[in-house]
Parts: sequence; structure tokens; C-alpha cells
Amino acid sequence: MSNPLFDKATVIPTQTAPPPPLALTWREKFSYGVADMGFNFYWTNIATFLLIFYTDVFGISAAAAASMMFSVKIINAFTDPMIGAAADRTSTRFGKFRPYLLWVPIPLGCAAILTYTTPDLSHDGKLVWAYGTYLLMMVCYTCINIPYNALSGVLSADPQERSTVNGLRFIFAFAGGTLVTAATPAMVSWFGHGDDKLGWQLTMLVWSIFASLLFVLTFFNTRERIAPPPSQKSNVMQDIRDLSQNRPWVVLFFLALIIMITITLRTTSAAYYFKYVVGRPELMQGFVPAYMISAAIGASLTPLMTRFVDKKKLMIILMSITAVLSSAFFFVPNDQVTLMFALQIGMGLALGPKSPLAFSMYADTADYNEWRTGRRATAMTFAAATFSQKLGTAIAVAVIGWLFTVLGYVANSAQNSGSQAGIVWLMSFIPAAFAVLAVAIMFFYNLDNRKLVQIQADLQARKTQ
Repeated sequence: MSNPLFDKATVIPTQTAPPPPLALTWREKFSYGVADMGFNFYWTNIATFLLIFYTDVFGISAAAAASMMFSVKIINAFTDPMIGAAADRTSTRFGKFRPYLLWVPIPLGCAAILTYTTPDLSHDGKLVWAYGTYLLMMVCYTCINIPYNALSGVLSADPQERSTVNGLRFIFAFAGGTLVTAATPAMVSWFGHGDDKLGWQLTMLVWSIFASLLFVLTFFNTRERIAPPPSQKSNVMQDIRDLSQNRPWVVLFFLALIIMITITLRTTSAAYYFKYVVGRPELMQGFVPAYMISAAIGASLTPLMTRFVDKKKLMIILMSITAVLSSAFFFVPNDQVTLMFALQIGMGLALGPKSPLAFSMYADTADYNEWRTGRRATAMTFAAATFSQKLGTAIAVAVIGWLFTVLGYVANSAQNSGSQAGIVWLMSFIPAAFAVLAVAIMFFYNLDNRKLVQIQADLQARKTQ
């Protein structure tokens, strides 16, 4: 019996050439990209600081905090397809996806402030509060992030233009992450005046205001140009079946899962590494920004690289470099700060292009699905992608929390040798192993530049018939 996941699509090819691609204005590219800076005002705070906020500020045990974050991520991940399906079926005069950039910013900001609010409760009460507020924030985040991701797939049909848009987008994303990691500790100190609980609450208020302004800017300065075929009729289960039989999308699903584990292991462990292994927690204010800046440079080079190297080959090369550099971190002495930063910058340059690459490839798989089935579900395509990313983040945070518990981690105390060794492994060999797995997964990806050109030609020919 044949497996539909790996069968070739039975599509009659056409020799009709696609029309010249529409070149987006730099204003629209800029306006689309800046929203991802706003998203990183939330996401980077979650990935970098939330666990240590729960353990060292709010007073929740590492195991309880890790289990809570894992559970919430799993629950929230299952809301992604629902939001994607809803966005695909939204119909307003502003389009399908843009309205969410106007509707959701205020609820998201309020939920984020509550997440970093620390009421005086028992340990169990604190845990209930953390569950409720964190879940609310993540659901609100999903309601705006998935339509935003899908928007990149309907701005233009040109794969190279998509690479450019997503490259610029992730320059802003990494810039936002750099701002957060560099400024947040100082903001907490400045706003709190020694009261970290107050400092965190006011810091999130500021980040939420700036993020909301950027989301609204994107809403007013972008336009949706690609719509599903007028005759399309489908339901959510049909969308899910289409995705499960879309081989390149399945590959990207697992790729996103593995890459997110790789990145989250290092970004979350870094705060513990500098606090308990190196003994210089202030270095975090430069370490993560060094990665973000170099990643932004890498992202900016993505459109240039994709002109000369196929996306699949480029992803394999980048993740191979990541595995080597992450492994090398294990051998760095605790006092060799310059070498730590050099490896971090190298990893930023290698991992920077992976995000614009992956998101442009997701848009390609939406085209592939329409070419193969006659149905298009752009938001569902990206929603299921964010599902895998959230699952990867949840797994990584859970691994850290559970490993700390096994090794005897005690917050705000000198760590035993086992805990210190575990932190070093979380910064080196463990993420390196996941990077190697990402390389292996990419060998199953079956869309290349030549096939994408044919897909666009066939889709255009159908529209003119």
C-alpha cells in the first residue's frame, strides 16, 4: 500500500510561465517586519527570563515552574490550529489576517502584565496564578501571532520576495530580542528600586505599550494579495488531512520542533550558566544581545544566500555549523569570556538565517498544498508550524527544570558540582545533538527552486483558465 505522505502529487504540469512577480515596496516590507520586534518584546522575555522569574522572584520551585510551563505550552499548542482555522475563515474589509493586529494587542498586553505580577499567595496559590496568567498570555499571543505569520504568505507569491520580507522581519525580531535581553535587567532594577517584583511588572507594562504600537503600524501599512480559490470548500479536518499528506510541511514541522529545542535550551540555560557557573550574572546583558545582533546580521544575508544556495542545502549547512559551535562550548574554561562570546556570535550568524528561511519555506508549502489539492489554508499552515515551535519550547524548558531537580538545584544558592555540570551540558552537547537531528530531518525535504517555479506557473495557469 502506498503512503500518501511520500507519494508524488499527480498534477498535470504546464509550460505557462508565471507573470513577473510583484515587488513589494520597502515601506510595506518595513511595516510588516517591525511587528516581529513587538512579538519579541514578549517572546524573548518568556524564553530568557520567565523561568528564572518564577524560581528566583516569585518563589515557585524549579520543578513546579518547569512542569507548569510545559503544561501550558502543550495546552496552548493545541489552540494554534483552532486560531489558524478561524483566521483562514475570517472575512472582513481589511482581509483575513490583518484585523487581528488591531483586535488583540490590548488583551495581550494586559495578560503579559498579569503574568509578571506577584500576588502574596501560598506556594500552591502562586502556582495557580502562574497557570492562569501564563495560559491567558499565551492564548492572546497565539491569536495575533498566527495571523501575522500567515500574512507573510499572502503579501506576495514570489518565493524570493518572501525570503526578502522574512529576512527583514527577522532582523527586527533579533533587534527586539537584543533590546529585551540588554535592557530588561536594567529596567527591572530602575523601576523596582530594589523591589524586583514591582520592577518586573512595570517593565512588562513598558514592553507591552511599545509592542502594541508596532502591531498597529503593521496593520495600517500592509495589504493581502493572495486569497484561496473562490470555489474552495473545506473544513478544519480537511485542512489537517491536507497538511498531514504534505511531505515538505511535515518535514518543516519536525524541523521547527527540533530547532526550537536547540535554541531554547541555550537561551534559558544562559542565565543560570552565568549566575552559577561563571559567577558573573551581569554578563547576560551582553551575551544574549551578542547572539541577537549576529543573528540579525545572518538574517539580513538570507536573501543573498538563497540566490546562490538552495534553501534545503543552506539549512543543512547552517545547522551543521550550529552543532559544531555548540559542542565547542563545552571545552571553554569558565574564565574565557571572550571565547564564550566568540562562539555565541558564531552561533548567531549560523542560526540567524534559519527563521527567515523556515518561514519562507512554510509559505512555499502552502503553495504546494494548493497546487497538489486545489485547496489553500495559509493560516493553518503557519498555525501548525507554531504548534511545533511551542512544543519544542515546552520540551526544552521541561528538560531544564526536571534536570535541575534531579541534580539538586537550589535557587539563589551555590550549586553542587552535578548542577554545574548539567548547566554546562545544557549549553553545549545537548543542544548540539538536537542540531544534528535537524540536519538529518532536512534530507527528507523535497521542494527545490526548480519545482517552486513550476508550481507558481501551474497555479497562475489555473487562475487564467
